[in-house]
Amino acid sequence: MLSARSLFQEILDHDEAYRLFCSIAAAGETQGGWENGRIAALVPEGQRALAPKIARHGADEDKHGRIFEALLRRRGLTPVPVPAGTDYTMLLERRGIGLPHVLLRGERPLTEEDIVTYLAHSRVTEQRAADQMRMLTTHFGDHPEVGKAIRMVAHDEDNHLAYCHEELLRLARAGHRRTIRSVLRESARAETRVYRDVSLAVMERMGALLGWSRPKALVLSLGIRAVHRYEQLVGWRRMVTLRMPQRRDALGGPAETAPEFA
Repeated sequence: MLSARSLFQEILDHDEAYRLFCSIAAAGETQGGWENGRIAALVPEGQRALAPKIARHGADEDKHGRIFEALLRRRGLTPVPVPAGTDYTMLLERRGIGLPHVLLRGERPLTEEDIVTYLAHSRVTEQRAADQMRMLTTHFGDHPEVGKAIRMVAHDEDNHLAYCHEELLRLARAGHRRTIRSVLRESARAETRVYRDVSLAVMERMGALLGWSRPKALVLSLGIRAVHRYEQLVGWRRMVTLRMPQRRDALGGPAETAPEFA
């Protein structure tokens, strides 16, 4: 029977598939670390109180990249280049999700609207990350090889999502409600398309490595497309709602280290 648990178990049990999975995860997290680090450095004067939280977000993402690289080293594996079609962060940027890298590479301070846009984009992508990590925690949180890493990353992703909710609600009260609503809706619809395309590309690569039959590959492809259809119709709404989180000031302290994975 095909399930998220059985598919991920196949990946865990196959060195080359596992290598690709961890390489994709590490590259995406490292890219997110760089982006948040640059945003923290360019925060406008009126939002300087946010800079330490954005920097903490970036430090967490860098830590996640090191965790996935360490999981590879434990098996004696090295990272592989990320295939273009599986590069979630690159494809998001092409869709206009996230602040343009040309802007982040400069030295001009961002505007307050840039910060609102960044947080709205992050609220959408962090929902995806938190959902994925909760699924992995449910099935593999106690796994002897990857369980501890999964739990650590999942904890951080929940913090990131809580931080986005809290800061966007603050900015909505400050007069940015209409912009936030618009950016959230646009971002959610674009992200679901990118997630579909990346999922299909990853499954194609995994299928080739794991020797999946054509019927199995077809069933998985149809499943991914069905999920996307659901998200187009209804599921995107979970990405655009805002509510005050139980975890308040989730990124208010220093980033936690992960020496056992570094």
